[in-house]
Amino acid sequence: VQLQASGGGLVQPGGSLRLSCATSERIISFNFMGWYHQAPGKQRELVAVIASSGDTNYADSVKGRFTISRDNAKNTMYLQMNSLKPEDTAVYYCNANRGTKNYWGSGTLVTVSS
Repeated sequence: VQLQASGGGLVQPGGSLRLSCATSERIISFNFMGWYHQAPGKQRELVAVIASSGDTNYADSVKGRFTISRDNAKNTMYLQMNSLKPEDTAVYYCNANRGTKNYWGSGTLVTVSS
């Protein structure tokens, strides 16, 4: 399974970015897919997750600002990030879960700075 994250970049506080995660296999075959971020010197943390049912869950720090979604036809997951804050600066990773197996994609760097 290959996951390819993209869409990161430099954005000013209050701005928006949309991250994409393209999968090499049918996205509906995964129980869960999610986005994690890892800031310098910190542990990787869950940002948002979407289940195969379509149910979603978010970290408290991003609720109301970020939206996770997926396009089954394109086998791609997205993270729409609005009202970005400097503390959102991190490398963002996509993750896919299928039973006991977890798959990780390459990271994409998001920098929020004026």
